[in-house]
This record gives sequence, structure tokens and C-alpha cells, in this order.
Amino acid sequence: MLVNRVKELRAKYNLTQGELAKKIGVTRQTIVSLEKGSYTPSLLLAMNIAEVFNEPIEKIFIKREEEE
Repeated sequence: MLVNRVKELRAKYNLTQGELAKKIGVTRQTIVSLEKGSYTPSLLLAMNIAEVFNEPIEKIFIKREEEE
């Protein structure tokens, strides 16, 4: 399972979902899905997000073991 800190970082940088979407070239709905955890980004999208927040990818996207 992949969890992320997109919502937290977006709030820290005072960005709306639409503003972040525009910066990385996706729709606002993609950001909504990312924040809900229902969408796993491509490597390129994850890299673009990391670039916006000036953070390493692994500090934004964290792999967790699925609980049984």
C-alpha cells in the first residue's frame, strides 16, 4: 500500500488542489484522488510533485505493508 503526504505538504505551501494540479500538469480530480489514496501516481508524476515541494520522493510517498 502506498500512502502519501500530498495533502499535508499542499497545506504547508498554501496551495489549493487546483493550483498544485496546474503546477504539475494534471486535473484537480487527480489531486483529490491522490489525497484520498485511491490513485497511485506514475513515477514522473511523483517526481513532479517532489519537485514542487522540494522534497525527496520517499519523504512524500511511503510504502506500507498491507495489514491482514
